[in-house]
Amino acid sequence: MRQATKNQWIFFSIITVLYLAFVIWDGNYWLLLGIPVIFDIYISKFIPWGAWKNPKNKALRKIAEWVDAILFALVAVYFINLFIFQMYKIPTPSLEKSLLVGDYLMVDKFSYGPRIPNTPLSFPLVQHTFPVIDTKSYIEWPRWEYKRLKGLGNVKRNDIVVFNYPAGDTVALKSPSNQDYYNSVRRFGRERVWSDKNTFGDIIYRPVDRRENYVKRCIGMPGDTLQIIDNEVYINEKQMPMPKNAQHNYFVETKGNPISDRQFRMIDVSVDDRFWLNRQSMNNDYIFEQVGIERNENGTFNPVYLLPLTKEAVQKLINNDWTRSIHIDPGFYDGGDLFPFNNSLGWTRDNYGPVWIPKKGETIQLNEENLAFYSRCIESFENNSLQIKDNQILINGEISDKYTFKYDYYFMMGDNRHNSQDSRSWGFVPEDHIVGKPILIWMSSDKDRGLFNGGIRWKRIFRLPGKA
Repeated sequence: MRQATKNQWIFFSIITVLYLAFVIWDGNYWLLLGIPVIFDIYISKFIPWGAWKNPKNKALRKIAEWVDAILFALVAVYFINLFIFQMYKIPTPSLEKSLLVGDYLMVDKFSYGPRIPNTPLSFPLVQHTFPVIDTKSYIEWPRWEYKRLKGLGNVKRNDIVVFNYPAGDTVALKSPSNQDYYNSVRRFGRERVWSDKNTFGDIIYRPVDRRENYVKRCIGMPGDTLQIIDNEVYINEKQMPMPKNAQHNYFVETKGNPISDRQFRMIDVSVDDRFWLNRQSMNNDYIFEQVGIERNENGTFNPVYLLPLTKEAVQKLINNDWTRSIHIDPGFYDGGDLFPFNNSLGWTRDNYGPVWIPKKGETIQLNEENLAFYSRCIESFENNSLQIKDNQILINGEISDKYTFKYDYYFMMGDNRHNSQDSRSWGFVPEDHIVGKPILIWMSSDKDRGLFNGGIRWKRIFRLPGKA
């Protein structure tokens, strides 16, 4: 063994102390096998770890220098992405107009505390699948349990939060992006989803940190009772303020002419959201009449659109001279089941609940009715077995009529209230799914415009994400 210098011993001591602290905190003592490796890297140098970087051939040495730089950059990006910041692009309009499709966010993981990865062996900047080659970007082993370093704060009501999709644990690879595995099973039956590979593809499992990233506003906190009445959110029977940029769908009837591109831009409606119902779908007459839209003298309807609008946009339409009537959408185009997927409740996206949000340490009395709300928390999120046998509830094989929650849970909603797949669609978000908090819009592009024709939203760059 070579004689180690004082600096080598200092570096070895610092790295070893930090490493031991991590091992003790994580509780995975197999990682202690890494200490001999650290000792050899800094002190004994029995294995020539850096020999590959110094080949005799100059060309190979140059290549090795580039490889070394790339590996260092990948490792640095890996740890930055894992524990400090993550970049995220808004793909859907569920939070418009607070966050827009095409906004690029910097997500701070220290806001709520960075998580230890469930799958530490993964390629940086790739969530779960390599593009083009279509293979997994992570290795299943080793698998670490959920732990989170202490952050700068906790999730608060009305925070915009990035989290892993709770219903994304099981994935049918060919299912449409707006239809998760569980939705497919409810619609088509488990047997067909698993057997019909042409339609649904292979069925795979994804660990928590490899599930799709979603971004929504936290509306309900652990221990809250939430209810929605006529589109207004009530927490513990108290009405909550509507987010400033909240949108709802409206039927907009013109005085006879189609809405022009200039007019759409005046009310800030993107191309993808411009639904001209008379032209894009058939057999709307009954719906128009139910909403309150009247026929013309010749028995026809003027152009009618279904548009997501803020209160400000609605007021602009009221003040102009090219609309005949405006009616909020009562839910004819609701589209989809609602958590907890019990039709007898009669819940809708606009009139939903009441529902109690689980809180860590709280104990509830179990029955067949509330199991619809909490069975997934007990089984999938907190890793218990749950059965109903002879009208008795069995948890981990033992009869039990009570359950104490191990995690805090949150209720997330989009500000685009009628066009958001959120907790109304798939239920609660467990604390171990929380990724971080968006702190900066560092880039914003408008796909409806060209690069030199407003394609870059300059006014949004380096702005804070919208607040409630």
